[in-house]
Amino acid sequence: MRPDISITDYNYELPDERIAKFPFARRDEARLLTFVDGAIDATVFSTLPALLPAHSLLVFNETKVIPARLHFRRDTGAAIELFCLEPFSPADYEQSFAAHSSCIWKCIAGHGKRWKGDRLKRPFGATVLQAERLEKRADDVLVRFSWDGGSPFARVLEQCGVTPIPPYLKRDAVPDDAERYQTVYARHNGSVAAPTAGLHFTQETLEAIARRGVASESITLHVGAGTFRPVKSATIAEHVMHEEPFAVRRQTLQTLLSHTGPTVAVGTTATRTLESLYFLGQQCLHGKTPQPVSQWEACSTPCAAAPAEALQALCDYMDSRHITTLYSATRLLIAPPYRFKIVRGLITNFHQPQSTLLLLVGALIGDRWRDVYDYALRNNFRFLSYGDSSLLWATESKEPA
Repeated sequence: MRPDISITDYNYELPDERIAKFPFARRDEARLLTFVDGAIDATVFSTLPALLPAHSLLVFNETKVIPARLHFRRDTGAAIELFCLEPFSPADYEQSFAAHSSCIWKCIAGHGKRWKGDRLKRPFGATVLQAERLEKRADDVLVRFSWDGGSPFARVLEQCGVTPIPPYLKRDAVPDDAERYQTVYARHNGSVAAPTAGLHFTQETLEAIARRGVASESITLHVGAGTFRPVKSATIAEHVMHEEPFAVRRQTLQTLLSHTGPTVAVGTTATRTLESLYFLGQQCLHGKTPQPVSQWEACSTPCAAAPAEALQALCDYMDSRHITTLYSATRLLIAPPYRFKIVRGLITNFHQPQSTLLLLVGALIGDRWRDVYDYALRNNFRFLSYGDSSLLWATESKEPA
């Protein structure tokens, strides 16, 4: 049964001055709220390694934010912004970024009414980047980008694009955003929004975590613009969740299977990926070929299998087909009374009111989410993407299934 949750139950007052417009000078100087065994406390992020049990497993999202905003001017002088959402042809991210003369992307056209269908142009080195509108659709526009000179599209974006900082910052991107709106461990191009829980990690923090004996693994989920999509329906049952592609290595699955300590997800994107793996394994147990995880998979699929059984089934499926990296996608919406299958702890920033990300937090720690957010507001924590962080452990009633 779909959760019949009124989104107003996940509302709180967030003053504009509490939204961090810029990051701290040093990443790990951000504050860290801890929620452990029901107790709330505050420290700084650089102390995180000492707060993690030595037998825990951290899972990071290695996606890399692309300079997705491209600015053009029509011959009339009208400004048009194309926000590249995801590749359409070729649909594979790596192939699209490697394209050397043209590719087609799903885009959002800013000031789109000004664009009359003419071909847009802007300088790109010694040549010109051109944008041709192919089709206007309900939620996006198909745009063919073309250029000469043989540079891959990834280089085109690097030279022509602008970092897509969140709209709620209410400012233009500055040069520092290209580095700071990116995790230090980002590897795979594809996101149009950062997995912001990872923005506080430094190389020194990662090294301290390793010295403590904490294990680490990584997944890749490309964060889409839908992460900023507000819940406009009265109840969450009517909300349509966005789909995001992810990739998980076979070795990561093996680590999850063999690890005996708690699994801590670095961010909601890593959380949704890890939990989606359980449902892919459930599909395998039912003799199905794994398909992208639906929004209400947790409601429509009886969760009879233990997490280890589901993960093993997914491993067996990959082994039988000699697959070393699993590529899939998820729309999974995690909201109360969801019971976590794999994730025990969560490192995450403070999220917008009435958002699906706040619902995920509520699923992990129950109604105590309000105590956590009240504490953060009273104690001058900074909110949203460039804000402070939190380390949340599942409450006893929210133990992994």
